[in-house]
Amino acid sequence: SLLTRSQRISHENLRLRDPEWLGSAERWFQARAGHAGSARAPMFAPFQLRDMALANRVVVSPMAQYKAVDGRPTDWHFVHYAERAKGGAGLVYTEMTCVSPEGRITPGCPGLYAPEHEAAWKRLCDFVHAETPAKLCAQIGHSGPKGSTQLGWQEMDAPLAEGNWPILAASAVAWSERNQVPKAMERADMDRVREEFVAAARMAERAGFDMLEVHAAHGYLLSSFITPLTNRRDDDYGGSLENRMRYPLEVIRAVRAAWPAHKPLAVRISANDWVGDKGVTPDEAVEIARLLQAAEVDIVDVSAGQTSTRAKPQYGRMFQTPFSDRIRNETGMATMAVGNIYQADHVNSILMAGRADLVCLARPHLADPYWTLHAAAGIQDRECEWPAPYRAGRDQLLRLAERGEGWM
Repeated sequence: SLLTRSQRISHENLRLRDPEWLGSAERWFQARAGHAGSARAPMFAPFQLRDMALANRVVVSPMAQYKAVDGRPTDWHFVHYAERAKGGAGLVYTEMTCVSPEGRITPGCPGLYAPEHEAAWKRLCDFVHAETPAKLCAQIGHSGPKGSTQLGWQEMDAPLAEGNWPILAASAVAWSERNQVPKAMERADMDRVREEFVAAARMAERAGFDMLEVHAAHGYLLSSFITPLTNRRDDDYGGSLENRMRYPLEVIRAVRAAWPAHKPLAVRISANDWVGDKGVTPDEAVEIARLLQAAEVDIVDVSAGQTSTRAKPQYGRMFQTPFSDRIRNETGMATMAVGNIYQADHVNSILMAGRADLVCLARPHLADPYWTLHAAAGIQDRECEWPAPYRAGRDQLLRLAERGEGWM
């Protein structure tokens, strides 16, 4: 951890300095993962949550596509997710899949609230399970105060030019001066939305997803309760962290009860609002993780920010990993690291140092659906499973990598 934290020295740089020592460290890591005798890089160690066994520690992070029609995933989604499942990652996430029409971020966001949605997602799950070793996670959420906005390639988080729908939040606090003021949720709203999450979870199970994640980050509905920047309530759901977490935990517990006991449940959080001590801080994030752990959440997906236009994030390589590191090592809870992670060296350094259990990559998988397979070839890992029709390409890529060459 001390050697690789800044990435001035990386995992592969350590191999150059002392290959024997690093090989022994990799064998130790694999043995702890239940793969004794292997000296593969940490990113290719297996990992298990409840009954879900992952072939490796690489995760395709949620990436909004804005291509759904009335909440229904289209052929675009099928091809997008199927390609990334074929690309070697152990776990592939859907983008935030909304629990109601009003809970969509944009008109192009997918849902799990109608039979045709369930059927489209089942088609994807059936293909991925038949043709790849990858597992699939459905991320479900409600947009809250950031709903009824434009597609991502138009103007992010800006209201629609026309056709806006009513939105909800913890309090009547607009995302920006341009966005509409959401309705502060009343008890009836809270009950209805909780049941929408439960219904979405049941649809995800019938569709065949291996894992479920509740989105409680980035300023969306549940996040609007958690952060004091948008939660101005003076009832039992506002004020202290315990109160601010009360409604998100109601939803999460209801989802956990509806989701099969043998399948894992994750929650994504914003571990730092990047607004000093006025918002959620890394200290508070540790306490949030403890509350999630007590609610039988299996792993926390540790993101940060996107909860306020006042945020001043400190960007850099792996800039959110310290939050995952701290939660994992102070609570003992499994974590996923995400945020400007784009090299195999980053992934292996994070895992070997014990800073996360899984590592999520988003933009690299937009640029290269086969990122994991290509990363394996780059470090001369010959055990990574390629689809049978693509093995000739694997063999050529390994030969080129061995000679220090590439296709580009």
